[in-house]
Amino acid sequence: MMNLTIRQFRYFEAIAEQRHFGRAAQVCAISQPALSAQIKEMETTLGKPLFERGPRQVRPTAFGVEFAGHVRAVLEQVEALENFAREAQGDLAGQFRLGVIPTIAPYLLPRLIGPLTAAYPGIDLHVRETLTSRLVQELQDGRLDAAIVALPVSVPSLTEVPVFSERFVFVRPEAAAGQPAPGGRDLADMRVLLLEEGHCFRDQALAFCNRPASVPRTGLDGSSLATLVQMVGAGIGVTVIPQMAVRVETRSAAVDWVPFAGPQPKRTVGMIWRKASPLTRHQAAFAQLVRQAAGDAADIRPEERPQG
Repeated sequence: MMNLTIRQFRYFEAIAEQRHFGRAAQVCAISQPALSAQIKEMETTLGKPLFERGPRQVRPTAFGVEFAGHVRAVLEQVEALENFAREAQGDLAGQFRLGVIPTIAPYLLPRLIGPLTAAYPGIDLHVRETLTSRLVQELQDGRLDAAIVALPVSVPSLTEVPVFSERFVFVRPEAAAGQPAPGGRDLADMRVLLLEEGHCFRDQALAFCNRPASVPRTGLDGSSLATLVQMVGAGIGVTVIPQMAVRVETRSAAVDWVPFAGPQPKRTVGMIWRKASPLTRHQAAFAQLVRQAAGDAADIRPEERPQG
């Protein structure tokens, strides 16, 4: 009988995802030598190598790719049992894996974590910050319990609950303070700095600017709102950011910000989770905590909070 453990399966999956022993060790909160030893033990037990090891990257062998599908199926069942046990406790306790997109995480989480841990003293919160597409995939795979994203995501297997909506604001160099606020059409003639491809906020900004997603890259594609705002302060161009980011990102940059003239561009932010999750009752209450934290973070008025 093979003596493989659930912990080893999780180590294997982390390496398959990260393609790097060091990064996988960080994700698993284990030392790299210990992680390597566990994988070596698995390969000895199985009688086949699971990974091809290179100087900078590892990749699954053909056997490892096939093995990964079986590992994921086992871990999904284990996670379902864990969720069932947590639901039976009658309160949200134990590990809760929350995903958040980068244009929300730095501004919402500092105001959410305190109230959340006060409301659920037994919770062990694990946060994952990445793009919407990855969060959706990890939710479907059972690697996350819930995620906070811009809606809609329109995935049949996931429940979407709108939590709040927030305006976009226009950020320009400080020297332009006092000039009239622009409308969406005015941005067509400006050098608008955007987040790099893959961020849903980039697509929302392009839609408001009446520009196609294939717009030629001019200026800067940044990986964070902080970079965009600092570049505006340096005089490179202008940008668009969500209202929630204003307090944090504009306080240390030589910029001016104003609401847009005319129709106000907005996004709806909400929570998503698997429809089959036994945690649904708790996640609805969790969404209410997010709604309250968002109001504190962005001065969002009650009428801007959809009660979905």
